[in-house]
Amino acid sequence: MTVAARTRQHPAPGQDRRRDVRRTARFLARRSTRFHRKAWAAVFAALVLTSLLLGSFALATLSAFVGGARVERYAAATAVVAADQTARYRAKPWGDPPTTVTQSLTERVRIPADAVDRLGKVPGVRAAVPDSSFPVSLAGPDGRGVRGPDGDSGTASVYGHGWPATALAPFTLRAGRAPAGARQVAVDGDLAARAGVRPGDRLRLQMLDAPVEYVVSGIVAPKGAADGTGLAHQGAVFFTEDEAVRLSGHPGTVDAIGVLADDGVNAHQLLPRLRQALDGEDPVRDSLAGSRDPQDPLRLRVLTGNGRGQAEFLDAAPGRSGLLELLATLCATVLMIAVLVVAGTVSQSVHQRARESALLRAVGATPRQLRATVGREVTGVATAAAVLGATGSVPVFLTLLRMLRDRGALPVGLDLPVLPWMFATPVLTAVLTLLVARVSAALACGRIAKIPPTRALGEARSEPEQPGRGRTVTGLVVLFAGLASAGTAALQQAETAAMAAGSAALALVIAYALLGPWIARGAMRLLAPLARRTGGAGGHLAAASATANSRRLGAAITPVVLVVAFVGVQLAAGATMDHEGGAQAREAMRADLVVTTEQAGLPAAATRRVAAVPGVEAATGTLHSTVLVARREAGDPVLERLPVVGVAPGALPATLDPGVTSGSLRDLRAGTVAVGAARAASLGVEVGSEVRLRYGDGVVASLRVAAVYERSLAIGDFLFARDTLAHHVTTPLDTRVLARVAPDADPGAVRRAVREALSGAVLGVRVASDPSPEHLRSEDRGMGQVLTVVAVAVGVVGGFTVIAVLSTLVLILIGRRQELVLLRLVGAGRGQIRRMLRIEAAIVAVTGLVVGASAALIPLTAFSLSVTGSPPYLPPAQAGAIVLVVVVTVTAGILLPARPALRRRCPAALNRS
Repeated sequence: MTVAARTRQHPAPGQDRRRDVRRTARFLARRSTRFHRKAWAAVFAALVLTSLLLGSFALATLSAFVGGARVERYAAATAVVAADQTARYRAKPWGDPPTTVTQSLTERVRIPADAVDRLGKVPGVRAAVPDSSFPVSLAGPDGRGVRGPDGDSGTASVYGHGWPATALAPFTLRAGRAPAGARQVAVDGDLAARAGVRPGDRLRLQMLDAPVEYVVSGIVAPKGAADGTGLAHQGAVFFTEDEAVRLSGHPGTVDAIGVLADDGVNAHQLLPRLRQALDGEDPVRDSLAGSRDPQDPLRLRVLTGNGRGQAEFLDAAPGRSGLLELLATLCATVLMIAVLVVAGTVSQSVHQRARESALLRAVGATPRQLRATVGREVTGVATAAAVLGATGSVPVFLTLLRMLRDRGALPVGLDLPVLPWMFATPVLTAVLTLLVARVSAALACGRIAKIPPTRALGEARSEPEQPGRGRTVTGLVVLFAGLASAGTAALQQAETAAMAAGSAALALVIAYALLGPWIARGAMRLLAPLARRTGGAGGHLAAASATANSRRLGAAITPVVLVVAFVGVQLAAGATMDHEGGAQAREAMRADLVVTTEQAGLPAAATRRVAAVPGVEAATGTLHSTVLVARREAGDPVLERLPVVGVAPGALPATLDPGVTSGSLRDLRAGTVAVGAARAASLGVEVGSEVRLRYGDGVVASLRVAAVYERSLAIGDFLFARDTLAHHVTTPLDTRVLARVAPDADPGAVRRAVREALSGAVLGVRVASDPSPEHLRSEDRGMGQVLTVVAVAVGVVGGFTVIAVLSTLVLILIGRRQELVLLRLVGAGRGQIRRMLRIEAAIVAVTGLVVGASAALIPLTAFSLSVTGSPPYLPPAQAGAIVLVVVVTVTAGILLPARPALRRRCPAALNRS
């Protein structure tokens, strides 16, 4: 007989012990789960929500990570050659090797047009097609409006191209012919249907100058579109090649070059040939190569596959990076909240069975059997919950994605794909949920499992309410780290202050969770005398119960602190910036009239026409763009993108008053810049100093500081002369024109005169009184986009934390039913017990609100004082909503689970829970 056979017949002693442990654990776990099903139901709910949120936000983050610009206008191109829209900054941090950081450029970096001939000679290339895109405002024939997607009529904003670019989509003629003269255009089918035009009709088009009439020579549509419709996101108007070059305003350069391959030649074969042609003996660089920073990439990119969309939608790359950063932060926040919630609920569930576990130890159960029993219970509950939550995360993710698209939170052209392999992510988050639950259970039952059987019952009966030394020391260390981060936030600027404040809030919440029993004991020292004086017998019962069970009270307070701190920080941070920025914007506004258009923007001629109207004292257009500032932060390189505004210096401060503290805006011209006071302090510059920055198109410049102003939250950290900034903007169109009416002029008459002066010069012009304050407009992420994403995240995560509060409180009350039954047996009336529970609910709510508010207020105050110079602000309605939600949730979580124990006339047996 072999050794293996003898082993199977006579198992080793260790195998017998393991089999006994598994058999005993299986039996105890099955009985315990059935007996404590209500307690495990609360844990199950928390785990389902944890797995659901982790899975859905992880899917959203992964979708943003693999997403990118969609391919529309270059769908037929085998490859697209374009400039690199990336800026770089390389520096050596303290004690580390050199590090390079990158940032996307928001303005078009153009490439030399002579590269077209070089690429056209590459073997395997059928044609190299130049393409330049420029905005076009359009009105229908005889001044009729163009029907929009919502059914309203007005002018339309589309993009113009040269006729050769039709081969890149590709577009084909459906009616008429290609434009042959300078005043002929072809339009895409969707635009023709909305404008109600046919070949031979006339359209009024406006580019950078006054409107001009063009004749529609033909109607085109993408190949394969049977209904004649055009592109999904961009209407298209095609001019002759010479007219398109003139209208683009950049002779000698193009936006991109589409490469069409010969039959049988694919992108993989063509890529090295194109690369060799561009990087030969005479390398082709972008048109700004001599003006860009030496660290920036100057070589042209050859884009293939899905990468072709990068040359089409410039906002997609910075928008994706911003969205990815925001979603990653939310994922980390959800993970932190989930760990705290799961650890709290699982630990509370195991802690409530301390005496039962001690009894098992007293009758001979080994520590291994006890840990295995709890592990099996948790594994059974957590596995089912994690699978259910992971399954539900898929529709939640799809709903979140649809909500972001419908509310305009995604930049035009940014595609967030839903790929089959991505759905493995919820499986990983489900495993993570199960792992957190198992670790929490193991830590929770570790103490009872280690107690000798002879002491188990006594230890369980007299278990100390104060936390262990390790937990206390850890909590104090984390608390000190949170306060230190808040101090760092108070000394930093902008993004550094925001990051430090976020770290401080996270550290303080974790510290308060670890120090929960101590916080509960401190709260009872303050609130217990008040409860005894005002609550009668119920107040005495509440004070005695809460004082004797500070660990349990701390477990009830912790999720309340969590929800108050998280929602408070998320809402107050943005509200503080908006409140102070709005106040500065209102103080800065001096204009009486505002001129806007429903199109892409206003040409510079509109400002000149407004300024020439009698009765107008001053007028300025506001041109928005971005700049990049390279700096070091604690030794690390940072390349920060900031929104900026260009204005007419001579119209300030009559139309817009930045609040100059030193220098003069009269010196604002080419080669100079005005700087906000906070940014000047962080860069260490003053009037007369030089500041080095990069414009939105990557051109680097050293500019002299002409003035320092204080209203930077409204106007931005840098203020340029409009003509200077216009040279570095893809399309130099003003957002609006601000005008100041002379004191002795009639405002109504001036308004009518301005409208008449612009009626034939600008399509879709609007003139109004009392302009809204001038706010920053970020080029990569609009404020509405950020608010939409944050609002969705705060709503989802806030709802999760509220349900976590409810689950924790229900779990605690389920464990207290024997206590309530005992009170009934010794003579306490229903009214006295209800009063006791109401007072306990008030203690939990008040303590949670105060501690949670402090966890949010400390970092928020540091952040607000460093960035805005004012205390944090939260709208009263939002603050009241937080208080109301906490009060209702705590009251429901404490009073509703106690109703079964108070409803019966004769109390149930003590062994029923």
